[in-house]
Amino acid sequence: MLNNYNSLAQPMWQNGPAPGAFYNFTGGQTPVQQLPRELTTVGPYGTKHSTASSTTGTSVLGIRYDSGVMLAADTLVSYGSMARYQNIERVFKINKNILLGGSGDFADIQSIKRNIDQKMIEDQCCDDNIEMKPKSLASWMTRVLYNRRSRMNPLYIDVVVGGVDNEGTPYLANVDLRGRSYEDYVVATGFARHLAIPLVREKKPKDRDFTAVEASELIRTCMEVLYYRDTRNISQYTVGVCSVNGCGVEGPFQVNENWTFAETIKGY
Repeated sequence: MLNNYNSLAQPMWQNGPAPGAFYNFTGGQTPVQQLPRELTTVGPYGTKHSTASSTTGTSVLGIRYDSGVMLAADTLVSYGSMARYQNIERVFKINKNILLGGSGDFADIQSIKRNIDQKMIEDQCCDDNIEMKPKSLASWMTRVLYNRRSRMNPLYIDVVVGGVDNEGTPYLANVDLRGRSYEDYVVATGFARHLAIPLVREKKPKDRDFTAVEASELIRTCMEVLYYRDTRNISQYTVGVCSVNGCGVEGPFQVNENWTFAETIKGY
């Protein structure tokens, strides 16, 4: 008698998920919305966005002088608190008019750099003698970073964009991970905001811009201070220079270390 009832029962998992999986309520035959590929990952538990950076670069410093801009950053990319990669350039030449310096998650810096390189290739393919200007790149990056932030999937980067336009006017700006941007004669990311910007503003002449020699000396001094005071900094750094005469990245250079003052420091 009992066997007859068992023959009428439906299987427990008929039309249901496999053990350990979840039901997918799609509202009947309504197709599931296809999300952008960057917002989806393969796996049974959906999408997980990164909430912290693994490999990071610290400060970038930019100074505008009378005929161009200079950008400087050390060559360390840290894995957590470990000084893992010590020969990585974080100042890039984009084209003959633009420099880009990046701090934050180095994987995200590489990602945005690939996108920018693709735009440079598209410019070359057009062959119309029109190249991207530094102000245009900074504006484009504000849109990209704000868009990613609005989708709760930000690029964890803080960048400095510098260069000269077709008239030879220097341009220097900072764009952060939320798409906020500002222009000034000195911009910085990371600890350089607190340690280097006050040093540069203190030396600024009231009636004129910096000269190239003054800007170079300030870069050297600030990188030395950052090496002493920022635990994520090392003594090796590169400098990008962009002017009407051309654009390029120089170095690596070494900080002039002098630890004799350490004997006078008490309380640590």
